[in-house]
Amino acid sequence: MGYDLTRFGEGEVDEELICPICSSVLEEPLQVVSCEHAFCTGCIQEWLSRQPTCPVDRQPITTANLRPVPRILRNLLSRLSISCDNQMYGCTQILKLDALQSHLEECEHNPKRPLPCENGCGFIIPKDEIKDHNCVRELRSLCHSQQQKLSELKTEITDQNLTINELKRELNLIKDFMRAMRVSNPAMRAIADQMERDEVIRWSTSLPRARVTRWGGMISTPDDSLQMMVKRALSESGCPPHILDELMENCHERRWPRGLSSLETRQNNRRIYDNYCCRRVPGKQAVLVLPCDNTHMSEEVMVEPGLVMIFAHGIE
Repeated sequence: MGYDLTRFGEGEVDEELICPICSSVLEEPLQVVSCEHAFCTGCIQEWLSRQPTCPVDRQPITTANLRPVPRILRNLLSRLSISCDNQMYGCTQILKLDALQSHLEECEHNPKRPLPCENGCGFIIPKDEIKDHNCVRELRSLCHSQQQKLSELKTEITDQNLTINELKRELNLIKDFMRAMRVSNPAMRAIADQMERDEVIRWSTSLPRARVTRWGGMISTPDDSLQMMVKRALSESGCPPHILDELMENCHERRWPRGLSSLETRQNNRRIYDNYCCRRVPGKQAVLVLPCDNTHMSEEVMVEPGLVMIFAHGIE
């Protein structure tokens, strides 16, 4: 597994640089700690897979007894002059052993040197395979493999969705149980309330921030069809079910706090609600104003579990 002696100049290679197993120049050598005999890495590993002894003196050894050879031996090896692996393909380069690998990567005679296909497919192909390369065949093969991967991903997504739905169902059962228990158990009531608050906070942070640029575009009395579209968008965004209906009731001015309850008060308080922290209702010209995001706002312009404001325009 070492370097063939014929690739080196006559008389250049010292006996200490030859592997006792393959009788070639050491390649990536390792040394036995106890007896200091050196071997090619591949040679000694294959040898030890069959018998745990030193090939030279037959002392018992294992792979744990191997270590890299000393620096001086590595330096002697690196200074050897060797012919290129691609000599049979026309390369006449003679170079130092430590420069061989970098040369092979660039050697123009290397039959495995990767080259781009010049017929349009863009594939990188080993030089010796270009003559048999067929763009259409390779592209079809690529399409087929990608379709298989896509099919596998779809199956995986389906399985994940089933798991997620099952977990959601179990979570809802736990929530229903806790809601039933909190009627009679104060401790359970506190835990359930905290869980619901945490759920609202997580949902809120999952929604993008929104900025209202034209408060005058607010629709204070949305009709039923508009409310239904916004409600569907909230549900699809993951709105906790225990606040969804109440939130939608708060999309009409009749349920808004005193500071928003009429056109006159809204005009008077515009500077105040310019400070709202708003969340975008996905896909709609509507925003959410939730108490968890607006602890800095007074009760004059806030209401539990939050406000839904629908606009004709003016949301960024």
